[in-house]
Amino acid sequence: MSDPVQIRVLSVDDHPLIREGISAVVNSQPDMILVAEAATAAEAIQRYRELQPDVTLMDLRLPDMSGIDTMIAIRSEFSAARIIMLTTFEGDFEVQRALEAGARAYMLKSMPPRELVDVIRQVHAGKKRVPPELAAQLAEHLSDDALTEREIEVLRHVAGGNRNKDIAGQLFISEETVKVHLKHIMDKLGASDRTQAVAIGIRRGIIQL
Repeated sequence: MSDPVQIRVLSVDDHPLIREGISAVVNSQPDMILVAEAATAAEAIQRYRELQPDVTLMDLRLPDMSGIDTMIAIRSEFSAARIIMLTTFEGDFEVQRALEAGARAYMLKSMPPRELVDVIRQVHAGKKRVPPELAAQLAEHLSDDALTEREIEVLRHVAGGNRNKDIAGQLFISEETVKVHLKHIMDKLGASDRTQAVAIGIRRGIIQL
């Protein structure tokens, strides 16, 4: 029987190697136990319902849905869910989206194992945690005008190698409107051309290739 004071952890990641690493780190701590693992969003939601763990480690990229959307789905049923987003990506846009959606912490997979267990304890105790390098990025872009849903859509099409004419056809808008969107996108991102806008969009996690 497990010790009642142990923090019950659910690990969600589609890479078996990462899950195994997390399992080893968590189970090596006397005050924690890994109660389940999930490789997809659907599995994660199911496991959460069954077990209602104390803390969930959620990968940002899952095969069937993003980690942020998975978290939103879980929190719509269990508003007190304590979820830590784990990712290899440092884009401030995704950090902001995750925190707004209710993530308690946002950690990079490159962090040392002892930091991970510290964060699990902090989140379990009701605290929030964002690493300093990500907090600095967030602060840097806090005053920026955010891209609208439509602008993000246009930027995605540009990243896909589409010309203005193609984008206009796909989004059922005029070519002139596409140009206006592109101007706004470049102004907001501080980009000098569309290629740079795409590069910034990817780096900040606004779009994914």
